[in-house]
Amino acid sequence: MVQQVAKESVGTKGNHKRTTIFTYTHTKRTDIEEDIRSLQLDSAEENNGVVNPGDARPEEVEVVDKMEEDSEEVQAVSQPVHPEPKVKHKEVSAVEDAESQQETEGNNKRHLNVVFIGHVDAGKSTTGGQILFLSGQVDDRTIQKYEKEAKDKSRESWYMAYIMDTNEEERIKGKTVEVGRAHFETETTRFTILDAPGHKSYVPNMISGASQADIGVLVISARKGEFETGFEKGGQTREHVMLAKTLGVTKLLLVVNKMDDHTVNWSKERYDEIESKMTPFLKASGYNVKKDVQFLPISGLMGLNMKTRVDKSLCPWWNGPCLFEALDRIEITPRDPNGPFRMPIIDKFKDMGTVVMGKVESGSVREGDSLLVMPNKAQVKVLAIYCDDNRVRHAGPGENLRIRLSGIEEEDILSGFVLSSVAKPVAAVTEFIAQLQILELLDNAIFTAGYKAVLHIHAVVEECEIVELLHQIDLKTKKPMKKKVLFVKNGAIVVCRIQVNNSICTEKFADFAQLGRFTLRTEGKTVAVGKVTELPTGYYVVDKDMECGYLFSILSLYHKTFTDGLLGEQPTWGIL
Repeated sequence: MVQQVAKESVGTKGNHKRTTIFTYTHTKRTDIEEDIRSLQLDSAEENNGVVNPGDARPEEVEVVDKMEEDSEEVQAVSQPVHPEPKVKHKEVSAVEDAESQQETEGNNKRHLNVVFIGHVDAGKSTTGGQILFLSGQVDDRTIQKYEKEAKDKSRESWYMAYIMDTNEEERIKGKTVEVGRAHFETETTRFTILDAPGHKSYVPNMISGASQADIGVLVISARKGEFETGFEKGGQTREHVMLAKTLGVTKLLLVVNKMDDHTVNWSKERYDEIESKMTPFLKASGYNVKKDVQFLPISGLMGLNMKTRVDKSLCPWWNGPCLFEALDRIEITPRDPNGPFRMPIIDKFKDMGTVVMGKVESGSVREGDSLLVMPNKAQVKVLAIYCDDNRVRHAGPGENLRIRLSGIEEEDILSGFVLSSVAKPVAAVTEFIAQLQILELLDNAIFTAGYKAVLHIHAVVEECEIVELLHQIDLKTKKPMKKKVLFVKNGAIVVCRIQVNNSICTEKFADFAQLGRFTLRTEGKTVAVGKVTELPTGYYVVDKDMECGYLFSILSLYHKTFTDGLLGEQPTWGIL
């Protein structure tokens, strides 16, 4: 009976070990302890695929021998029954190698952060939601739920925006408040969508989102009257473009949305009108329109010309790419994975330790690395790294990460702190020299020594004061003027000394552009944009016993630096 059961099991399962356990437990049914033992063996077999022959009882070994003879006839077994003890370690190692390879393959696709900017009600959240739906990130059932919810609020056309606007306040008002974040993939690229708010009251949140972006999608409404409202003086289309350029968004997709609206009906005349008005403004903002900007028409609500090209029956004049194709074709400057590690912290929370969030601007990080949290000089150790909700062992520049740290408490970290390498930490200063371009001062305001504003630099928001105007830059020659400057007007470029209340992390623009560009705002208005040109001279000492570093800053005489011409010719504003 035992041999017959074993033979049938071989024919159906093709696995000696499983049959051995089955036969043995069948013959020892009355013994409870043996039942428990057999279950343990079965569990070990399923987890590791290996059973130690020394653990089997004599009856079990005999059955296995008989089964081997039978299996030669049916040729159903391809592996030996008595594995060597080393096999288990080899299999475990193989699993680890496979996991490591899978993590590496998952990161083979390039990663880009895409920020959606534009005037309020241009359709940014709707377009972002449609992208997620078309890429399979949202199922039909969820869409139906959002459709019903939007209909109950008498806002039937908002249902796609609900995918990105998860806050109840945002859904009631129909306005994005916080920067929404989502992920989708194409065949070649992993994208992170950053849905920035369009209302002027939430520009600081827009700055936070744009500072993390690699490329931008400027959404413009083609509906009659809506484009004009956003583009005229005081509209957010203008301010968002200038801020995006200042914050390092060098590539821009300008999508003309709502082309399916009854006031437009995919009109080429309306599309050309918008393109002709936007092109001069984009050039004035510093964009090379031929190389860095691409225009294309879409319908965010209907999903037309997004994943696939629009049908010729609707838009016979469009021969360009769809949105997904345009995103895939964008090329950006490669980052240095071997540079000093820099990750500005945008958020932190507790989850089995202290977890920080941010985008890696330079360098790479691995589990087990020792890093510094600046400016408080706290040494920490990397316990775990998460990329797009997946745990990875290492990550390179451009990735949005959540890193679990040891050696620091959550309350000791603020937004704007920077996670940096121990060997070359980021500079922590309270004073620096910067080149500013004055955009538009408030009425009756004078930009001179003593002027106060709010400084936005990467994730830092800090009050600052203009301590001294050093010299003005001639707009024609791009060289410093010899005449001493006491104040400047709109449109001027000036080099000045800026002081902040608390120590902040920054770098020279020439060394780390993303950590060296900033904006100045006051009373809800952007008054100037700038870049850090010089930091206080300093040196870095490593204490080998403490395995920790300290940054010592030596404030130098700024007058002498510029008088002697040590900085040389000032760079033009266009490189921002």
